[in-house]
Amino acid sequence: MLQSQQSHTAPIQSASYTVTLLKKQLKQLEESKTIEGVSVGLEGNSLYSWNISFAGPSDTLYEGGYFQALMKFPEDYPNSPPTFRFQTEMWHPNIYTDGRVCISILHAQDEFNDQEPPETRWRPILTPEDVLISIVSILSEPNINSPANVDAGIQFRDRPDEYKKKVRKLIDKALENL
Repeated sequence: MLQSQQSHTAPIQSASYTVTLLKKQLKQLEESKTIEGVSVGLEGNSLYSWNISFAGPSDTLYEGGYFQALMKFPEDYPNSPPTFRFQTEMWHPNIYTDGRVCISILHAQDEFNDQEPPETRWRPILTPEDVLISIVSILSEPNINSPANVDAGIQFRDRPDEYKKKVRKLIDKALENL
């Protein structure tokens, strides 16, 4: 009977830790000055799902844009990475057409990928702010060697003027929908 009680309470302690950590990290991100124009709020009342909005980084194609996304955290966070999906339509080599972002920091350590060293993948010491910094970074410098959106990667590489025009069009569309 004692074993049963112990195994029953372990997930509660883990959930309690996750909730405490997410509350702390949400507050830190809300107060952060690292990412220009960032705004964070809960989706519904769930600490496990955050609405995030931020301004496009200066001196990039995305400057002047305002982007909305959803960051979701698994129950075993921080042991497993969150997911990040743009709600704003995006055209970018490292963003799938459905808005999911493909960057190393969002990949779990147990995922097999010999192109990504373990130190570039998710680790429990990382934070949602680290994820956002990485996402802003890929907006500045796409990784076309491993594109999630192959068409955007090819266009970025081979027809940069068309790529820029398409990005600008989507930014203008997003601003109209605010």
